[in-house]
Amino acid sequence: METIKKTILIVDDDPDYLFQLRIIVENFGFKVITADSQKEAEKIIDKIQPDLAIFDLMMENEDSGFILSYRMKRKYPEVPIIIATAVTAETGINFDMNQEFDKRWIKADLFLEKGQRPDQLHREINKLLKI
Repeated sequence: METIKKTILIVDDDPDYLFQLRIIVENFGFKVITADSQKEAEKIIDKIQPDLAIFDLMMENEDSGFILSYRMKRKYPEVPIIIATAVTAETGINFDMNQEFDKRWIKADLFLEKGQRPDQLHREINKLLKI
């Protein structure tokens, strides 16, 4: 009996990062859908409910990842969302999902710095999907 693969939506405007992440996540055994912009991702979210989403923070807008998270949670509240970003390294701004203030306005379930090791990413995805 074949098991149905879980679907992960990955959105990032950096084509190299998007390609690398797609390969890594497919190698974990997931089906992957990609988008290279907030606008393209919004069209996908309207039609498809992924099992998990990974959003870049800054794309067309500085807060594209937050906007996508908000829209995804309104439509599919149970879908876990990871925001993968280099914003901390670039700006020093840090988001703490354990702080009540950040949790109230940030609709993502987890922040990851870009450049995570594949095994760390795999653990986090499995934890969020409760695998």
